[in-house]
Amino acid sequence: MRELLTGMVESNMSTMFTDVNEKTSEIAAQVGRTPQNWNSSVFSMIQNLSESVVVPIAGIIITLVLCYELISMLTERNNLHDVDTWMFFKWVFKTFVAVMILTNTFTIVLAVFDVSQSVIQQSAGIIQNGTDITVDVLDALRADLETMELGPLFGLWLQSFLIQLTMLALNIVIFVIVYGRMIEIYLLTSLAPIPFATVPNRETGHMGQNYFRSLFAVGFQGLLILVCVAIYAVLIQSIATDGDPIRAIWSCVGYTVLLCFTLFKTGSLSKSIFGCH
Repeated sequence: MRELLTGMVESNMSTMFTDVNEKTSEIAAQVGRTPQNWNSSVFSMIQNLSESVVVPIAGIIITLVLCYELISMLTERNNLHDVDTWMFFKWVFKTFVAVMILTNTFTIVLAVFDVSQSVIQQSAGIIQNGTDITVDVLDALRADLETMELGPLFGLWLQSFLIQLTMLALNIVIFVIVYGRMIEIYLLTSLAPIPFATVPNRETGHMGQNYFRSLFAVGFQGLLILVCVAIYAVLIQSIATDGDPIRAIWSCVGYTVLLCFTLFKTGSLSKSIFGCH
């Protein structure tokens, strides 16, 4: 019975800490992908939807914005009594730039995510060097299990079994957060032409500026997620080497709950850093 319980506890704990390694590498891989690389089929659908449906609406909006800009520019100079030719050249130039930005919306949006993903990938190469739980650590845990009596060993098996179920639920939460970020990126990308169409006017331009900051916030949220996961993996590695299996598995649950909480906070933290509202 003692050997049977030892084997079951070893299996549960090995699976638990192996899942930590797999989840860490999976999250690092997911947040390090650009929108077009994460799912090319979804990206193509979003791009077609934006170009065929949203861009015509943005064209109407930018026409209204530029007409309002021209009227405001003329009326603010003493109700047409003080009009210079350079004002029309200024308006034509602004119109040209606005139309160029609108027609290259997808290029600008993808450039923002290319910058953020480049930073994330460079960070992943540094962070992933020391986060894995090695086989030696698991061997040390097995040696500790062999010294335990039958009663504590049975209690440890029950705890490890229940904690495995908890870890599965927490893994689902992490999945929702990481994949939800990518869905949010696609949703932001699909409506990109509309806020870009408001940029030429001073009064409506704050919509486009805030949208541009939101792109950077969602892009660099991946870096915050990667940092959270790296801290979590290092903490898991430290508790796995402290020689107390019971404390190790409960600390694993506590740190995983803490990871889920911090992952939820990365979105609001990133938006506050970039001044989104």
